[in-house]
Amino acid sequence: MAASHLLVCVILWTYYYISHGRDDHGFVTVSTRSFQPEAVCSDSRVTTLEPRRATVSVPLVHRHGPCASSQDSDEPSFAERLRRSRARVNYIRSRASATGGTVTTRGDGTNVTIPAHLGGAVDSLEYVVTVGLGTPAVSQTLLMDTGSDLSWVQCAPCNSTACYPQKDPLFDPAKSSTYALIPCHTDACRNLAADGTGCTSGSDTQCGFAIKYGDASHTSGVYSDETLTLAPGVTVKDFHFGCARDQDGSNDKYDGLVGLGGAPVSLVSQTSSVYGGAFSYCLPARNSEAGFLVLGGAPPSANDTSGFAFTPMSVEMQTFYVVKLTCISVAGKQLDIPPVALATSKGLIIDSGTIITELPTTAYTALRTAFRSAMSAYPLLPPNEDLDTCYNLTGFSNVTVPTVALSFEGGVTMDLDVPNGILLDGCLAFQDAGLDDPGILGNVNQRTFEVLYDVGHGKVGFRAGAC
Repeated sequence: MAASHLLVCVILWTYYYISHGRDDHGFVTVSTRSFQPEAVCSDSRVTTLEPRRATVSVPLVHRHGPCASSQDSDEPSFAERLRRSRARVNYIRSRASATGGTVTTRGDGTNVTIPAHLGGAVDSLEYVVTVGLGTPAVSQTLLMDTGSDLSWVQCAPCNSTACYPQKDPLFDPAKSSTYALIPCHTDACRNLAADGTGCTSGSDTQCGFAIKYGDASHTSGVYSDETLTLAPGVTVKDFHFGCARDQDGSNDKYDGLVGLGGAPVSLVSQTSSVYGGAFSYCLPARNSEAGFLVLGGAPPSANDTSGFAFTPMSVEMQTFYVVKLTCISVAGKQLDIPPVALATSKGLIIDSGTIITELPTTAYTALRTAFRSAMSAYPLLPPNEDLDTCYNLTGFSNVTVPTVALSFEGGVTMDLDVPNGILLDGCLAFQDAGLDDPGILGNVNQRTFEVLYDVGHGKVGFRAGAC
C-alpha cells in the first residue's frame, strides 16, 4: 500500500510540475521583487472563463491595491496579520469541535462572476468582493468568507459609537424600495435560529441576529430581505442577510461579510436553485493582480472536468469544507510521512480567511526539515510567535525556492505557486496544527488556483494558473 501511495503522488506531482514549466530539479529561481506587489495595476494573469461556466464576467481589482480608485495607507504589520489569523484558527477549531463560536438569533443553471481580491488594507489578509445591495443598488465591499454562513452589512442608522468607520456609504434600508424585515416564526428565521424559534419571546415580531467571532468582536441587528446585485443586470431576489446596527471589536473598515459556508443561510445555499450550490474563486498572488469569485460552474457530468482535478469533499458542522491530505512533496521528492499519520488526521478545512496552512505535527515536521535543507543557502531567522521558518533575504536579487506540492484523496495534486503560494514575507506559509486538531488549508497556498466547490456532488476541484 505504501509503495502504491508513493507512486500515485510522484506521477501526479510530475504532471503538474511539467505543466508549470519548472526545471527538472524541483527548484525555481525568482526575483525577490516577485514577492512584492507592483506599483501599477495588472489583470494579465486572469484566464478567460469558459462561456458555459460564466455568463457574466466582472473586471476585478484589489480593494486597496493600485487597481482601486482610492487606497488605504493604514496597513497592519505582518505580526498583526498573523495574530488575527491565529484568532480565526482558534475560532474555526472551536466551531469544528462544537465547543464555541456562536451564531444566534434574537427578537428585534447560469453562472455569475463577481469580484474577489486580497484585502490587505482592511487590516487582514482576507479577500473581498464588491456587490450592490438594495434598489437602487449601493456598492458594498464585503469580506469573502468560506468559514462563515450568514452575510451581513452595516446599516444606517448607526452612529460612530455603535459602528466602525467604512469607506463606502452605509446601506440605508429606508432608501431602498425592495428592503423588507424578516418576521419571527418564519422558515427564514427558523433557518437562522440556533434554537429553532427565531425569536426570544412571544412578543417579538422581527427576526434578529447576533454573531460572536473568535477574536471577541461581535455584530448584531435585524435579519432582512433585499435584492443583491452581483453584476450589472444580474440580481438575487429575496436575499437574506443581517442588517447590523451594533458592532464591537477591532473590526477592519470593511462594509460587511458574505458567507460562503455550507449552511442554509449562506449565499451559496440561498442561490442553489439557480447556480446549483457550486462556487469557485481564484485568489491572486499579489495585491496588484486580479482574482475572481464565481457562483455556479460545476461541470455538467462526471466526465467533464473542465480543466479541474477533483478530490472528494465533506461539509462539517454545516459550514466547513474538508478534504483529505495524502502526501507532500518538496523539491520534487515525496516526503517520508507514514500514510497512517495523515489517514488518522481530521482532514484539512479549506478556508479563504486563514493565512497560514496548518498541518498535522508529523507532516509539518517533515515539510519543515525538507524545506530548510533546500533553503540552506539563505540565513534562517529566529522563530517568531507564529512561524519558525523565516529567512533574511536582504541583499539577494534572486532566490532559488524549492517547489512544494500537496496531494489529496483521489490522486489530486496542487503544485503551489512559486514564490507567493509558499512564502509570505520570507516565511514558509505552514505551521504545526498539533496532533489532535484539524488542519487548515490557508489562503496563501491557494493563490493562483481556481478552487471549485461542487457542494452538490461532494467534491472540490483545483485549476492551476487561473489568475
